[in-house]
Amino acid sequence: MSVETLTAIAGAILSLAFSYLPGLNRWYETLDGAAKRLLMLAVLTVTVFAVYALACTPYAGLLQIPLTCDAAGAISLLRLLLSALIANQAVYSLTPRSHGSSGEGDETTQGMVQAQ
Repeated sequence: MSVETLTAIAGAILSLAFSYLPGLNRWYETLDGAAKRLLMLAVLTVTVFAVYALACTPYAGLLQIPLTCDAAGAISLLRLLLSALIANQAVYSLTPRSHGSSGEGDETTQGMVQAQ
């Protein structure tokens, strides 16, 4: 499995975690759109840099990380980040949003209630 695929999977897993893990998803839904995007960018950036840091250790061979700890590896790092961001946003846009346990419903239902 390529590093790009692994990073894309990590981005998808992060998106699913923020969508479905109890507590985390409720906290995440309280954020506005810009804060959500910045948080995901920060988390994915940390994840990708952690992979790069592992590539610079003797454990890279054990973990079969094909990323090199040099300028070419740093350029590959940008591709990895882009891959993770694309996967993360694609999964997030496809997952349904929970509306919490408040029973308020979605905007469509609220609009129909107000119209009556």
